[in-house]
This record gives sequence, structure tokens and C-alpha cells, in this order.
Amino acid sequence: MIVSAALSVISAAPIQAPEKASQVTRKPYPNYKVIVLDDDFNTFQHVHDCLVKYIPGMSSDRAWELTNQVHYEGQAIVWIGPQEQAELYHQQLSRAGLTMAPLEAG
Repeated sequence: MIVSAALSVISAAPIQAPEKASQVTRKPYPNYKVIVLDDDFNTFQHVHDCLVKYIPGMSSDRAWELTNQVHYEGQAIVWIGPQEQAELYHQQLSRAGLTMAPLEAG
């Protein structure tokens, strides 16, 4: 009798589903940096021309700024964006003879 009274109290209580502990948190894909390194064999003109040719929307003025940065600072980030595009631009610049740093997420 005591047991059946306890069961009726338990079954009378509303049943609550546990809250979802794993809510969907959307994280953006990381951006990747395409970095050109200074070297002793590429000319300023060649670096400039490659940047204008392979990096979409690269103006001549911006390419010259980046070319100078490569020379005077040792490297320059020439493009930041999604991995697939970064891989393409990195590969194109590398095939054109520029010295490239490994792709860097961040």
C-alpha cells in the first residue's frame, strides 16, 4: 500500500525531457592567409605582375605596396579568405616562381 501510494505520486509528477546540452553552435570556416616571402631572385616587377594577375581585384597600386612590404619586411599577406580559394592563389603564385609561406589558418 505504501509502495502504490509512492508510485502514484511519482507518476503524477510531470515528466520533463532533459534540455539539449548540445545546441548547434555555428562556427564560421577559418580564413586562410596567402603569404609571399622575400627572396633573392624574383624582381619587384615580377612579384607585382603576379599579384595583379592571380589575386582577384588586386590593383596595381596595392600590388606595389605589397611588393615593397615583401622586400622590406620579408613577407606580406596578399590575400585572406576561404581555404579553397587560398589554395588556388597560393598554388598559382608558387607556380609563377614566387616564394610562398605555407598556408596559414587564422
